Amino acid sequence: MIQGIKTLSNYRIERAEETFRDAELLLQNNSLKSALNRFYYSAFYAARALLATKGLDSSKHSGVISLFNQHFVKTGIMKIEISKILSKSFEIRQDSDYEDFISISKEEVVKLRDGVKIFIEECKNILKTL
Repeated sequence: MIQGIKTLSNYRIERAEETFRDAELLLQNNSLKSALNRFYYSAFYAARALLATKGLDSSKHSGVISLFNQHFVKTGIMKIEISKILSKSFEIRQDSDYEDFISISKEEVVKLRDGVKIFIEECKNILKTL
């Protein structure tokens, strides 16, 4: 991997981990919608870390997800069941951020957290092989 690309990928994965830790603090303080938002963004940054290895990115979240699916899921680099957490967390985050009167339980956020943790770890494992 070219040094500049490796630096960018490492930066993005570190940002994913930092954002995940921030989300954990929000969850501990029962700030559920904010925690959910941060958990999604941690998965988003991890996906962008992998996209950087191929010189890819998008200005839209849906574009990042589409590129990620095209280059890492359809190619078999990442298992589909693990990759689904990115799309699922995006949908939940969209609803939480933009819908009025939405109710989210702590259990839902914990479930999302657990999935995002697996997603980030898998992204890190893939980065090691590239």
